[in-house]
Amino acid sequence: MRIFCWFMSRDGNLRLVTSNLWVLVMLALQAFTLSINGVAAPWIMQSFHLNQSSLARLFAYISVSSIGALILTRLFDVIGRRRVLRWCVIASSFGAIGAALSRSLMAFTLCEILLNAAASAAIAAAIVVLAEKLPAAERATGQSLVGIAVRVGSGFSVALMPLLAYAGYSWRWLLVLAALPNLGLHLIDGTRDEITESQPAAANRHRAGNALSDLLRPRYRRRAITLIVSALLSSIAITSSKSWIYFHTVSIVGTPPAAASVMLLIAGGLALTGYPLGAASCERFGRVPTVSGFALLLAIGTVWSFWGPPSTFRHPLLWLGAGFACFGMATNATSVGANSSATELIPSGLRATMIGCLVLAGAMGQVTGQSIVAALAPRLGGVSNVVGYLGLLAIGVSLLFGFLIEESRGLALEEIAAD
Repeated sequence: MRIFCWFMSRDGNLRLVTSNLWVLVMLALQAFTLSINGVAAPWIMQSFHLNQSSLARLFAYISVSSIGALILTRLFDVIGRRRVLRWCVIASSFGAIGAALSRSLMAFTLCEILLNAAASAAIAAAIVVLAEKLPAAERATGQSLVGIAVRVGSGFSVALMPLLAYAGYSWRWLLVLAALPNLGLHLIDGTRDEITESQPAAANRHRAGNALSDLLRPRYRRRAITLIVSALLSSIAITSSKSWIYFHTVSIVGTPPAAASVMLLIAGGLALTGYPLGAASCERFGRVPTVSGFALLLAIGTVWSFWGPPSTFRHPLLWLGAGFACFGMATNATSVGANSSATELIPSGLRATMIGCLVLAGAMGQVTGQSIVAALAPRLGGVSNVVGYLGLLAIGVSLLFGFLIEESRGLALEEIAAD
């Protein structure tokens, strides 16, 4: 019941949505842009005459964009939030238009690297912007709204691609649709009053530092390293599971594709409750207990799904649906707590840089997870067994947060540089 009240509260969350509407719309647009490659992968293969191996190689090259995202997040801390956010949105628009018009694989790859770097940096900046704009009691709720906006944007591309294919239009129109709204500069201008250039005061900047290496100063080293390692481990566990969910359901369990799609759609809808549940848990119990608890639930959901159902179980779809909904809900709730901690425990001059480091760690985790699955699947009895083992890495995230990360609930951001 508390979850539904979270959605319906007019005085609380509805006000947060309306007061941060432009930031949330920008987030949804960037998420829509980033999801296009995964949704349009079969048509990209056809357009550039690729096979599965060369498509995987293309996506690996595009993942280099995470380094560019890290560079851009440094600029958020050095130059300022609003100005660089404007640059990122414009750059992602030109990258999308360039990719849509590209006829050679090299040109497409370069435009995609620009697009993905700028869009990823914009999402990282939005996480920081909302953390800095909202009071302590609403910061976790703000991070849950970030997650919902990202899911809405990603889901829109999933819904639109089949319609384009059915109507006979090219997948490239998705890139055009991603670029045109971003080119409306009033979208960023609309956030002028919402995005404050919240660089620390001179005294606090001197104490906290502003260079990338300052993340490794004794004051922040344990926090930064723990957050980065946690992002790497969780990315390996989560990405591997999401990549092989459909394969496991259809090819291993033997579920008809149509039934599998319906089951995953329902499970994905239920998983959205993880955002408000994570926000409520962060405010009631704290950031650290939320991450530690839901990371354990994430591991359980992964093992339940990929090491099951038992062959004697009569309704495998119910088993898988419960497992995938649990996995998705735990993933979303964990992200709310982790993002809240990352923005609250790092000072303003390093905050966007920290999120950029987490983006880079997440990209490394994606490549690492798929490499581990490919290497160990023949030795451990198949893909599903390996994915189950990788899901256990979430237990490591739970332990790292539980023992090495300080609780930040109610912490004023101005206090961080002076702690």
